[in-house]
Amino acid sequence: MDLRNKTLCASGFHAPERGKIDVLDDVLIDIGADGAIRAVHRPSDPNYRTIRDAREDTGELVTLPSGSYLLPGFVDLHVHAPQYPQLGSALDVPLEVWLQKYTFPLEARYEDIAFAKRSYNLLVDDLLANGTTTALYFGTIHQDATRVLVDVCLEKGQRALVGKVAMDNADECPDYYRDASPEAAIEGTRSLIDYIRAHPDNGDGRVLPVITPRFIPSCTDATLEGLGALARECGCHVQTHCSESDWAHGYVKQRHGKTDAEMLDQFGLLGRRSVLAHANFLTSDDMERVRTREAAVAHCPLSNVYFANAVFPLRAALDKGVHVGLGTDISGGPSASMLENCRGAILMSRALESGVDPNLGGEARATFGPAQIDFRDAFYIATTGGGVALDLPVGQFQPGYLFDAIVIDTKAEKGSVRLFDELDAGEQILQKIIYTASKANIASTWIGGQNLRLP
Repeated sequence: MDLRNKTLCASGFHAPERGKIDVLDDVLIDIGADGAIRAVHRPSDPNYRTIRDAREDTGELVTLPSGSYLLPGFVDLHVHAPQYPQLGSALDVPLEVWLQKYTFPLEARYEDIAFAKRSYNLLVDDLLANGTTTALYFGTIHQDATRVLVDVCLEKGQRALVGKVAMDNADECPDYYRDASPEAAIEGTRSLIDYIRAHPDNGDGRVLPVITPRFIPSCTDATLEGLGALARECGCHVQTHCSESDWAHGYVKQRHGKTDAEMLDQFGLLGRRSVLAHANFLTSDDMERVRTREAAVAHCPLSNVYFANAVFPLRAALDKGVHVGLGTDISGGPSASMLENCRGAILMSRALESGVDPNLGGEARATFGPAQIDFRDAFYIATTGGGVALDLPVGQFQPGYLFDAIVIDTKAEKGSVRLFDELDAGEQILQKIIYTASKANIASTWIGGQNLRLP
């Protein structure tokens, strides 16, 4: 059901602040014609019953069934849209080999528009079914195929940020798959920005353009400088990879004598709307630079296992006040589910804190220091943290925020959540959802108050 100009009565959860879960019991959420939340009424409010009775009398009240819980839609901060066909494969080699052997040949296929349409339709359908209401997408170097991705997101109603990948460094990019010159990379980016902003179906700005240098190794300095100037000119979001692996981090230090974060800042690509994927090897100075610039990190716990050679210190970054959201990194990460990536973030934090070498004693094994997070932090970065990272009013249920939400049906026949009335209440229910829910438990998805049909 379309919830615009309706009031939803629901129980659920959101995390307006890190570490704190706001448990919602039979709240009334008023949703405007523009899909934004106008008000949230709690049973403890003095006018709650009056408002509820009035909405019921006018037919404006929609009530979730028992056993269903409302969550903010997930915000995926790092998706390589063209890599979806190889999700769950090609994970047997290091990053620098993976790009040349598997990924660049696959992305080059998107010169075929029919292939692009087939792949992108499947991808967006599957992400919506997994509860991802906002996605930050890397496209390919191809103008037409990336416009297809924009069109698909608009057609299906997903909130998205889409970038044409810029990559022109002949030393690191194959002849068959790279921008012809810095000018081609920059003008191709500008052309996509214009296409998205002028799109006749994008009047509400549901899809936004993103300046997307793949990462420093794939770009010449001229391209990076030009994209930095374009970012200042247009005010667009920026996305790129930052210090992902030993190889990538070492390459930039060898080429420039500085870290990724230093160079991105120097090129004008580190700002309030910049999202740095991975960032596993940030130094303490880098971390402070990212915090000061109010840029964000897309934490990709599953893909880091395969390609990073390290674990991102999530808790340290959050404690420092760095903006952090969660990313699947399709297809470097083998799952399109943000729930599985929440679990991965928790798991990796525990491994980082405890250490993993069984030949060392407990204290000797645990050398990093406090690193462990729990389901609260994982839920936060998957929802509110992603909204903060993108500087968008999504990820929580507050007046003025867009009503992007999912419903978890804990009684779904093919679902995987098992609740016991005598044991589970409050935060414990959310904890079980984070640890055990699956796609089968996601019953509804709303974006801007509009109900989307799940595949």
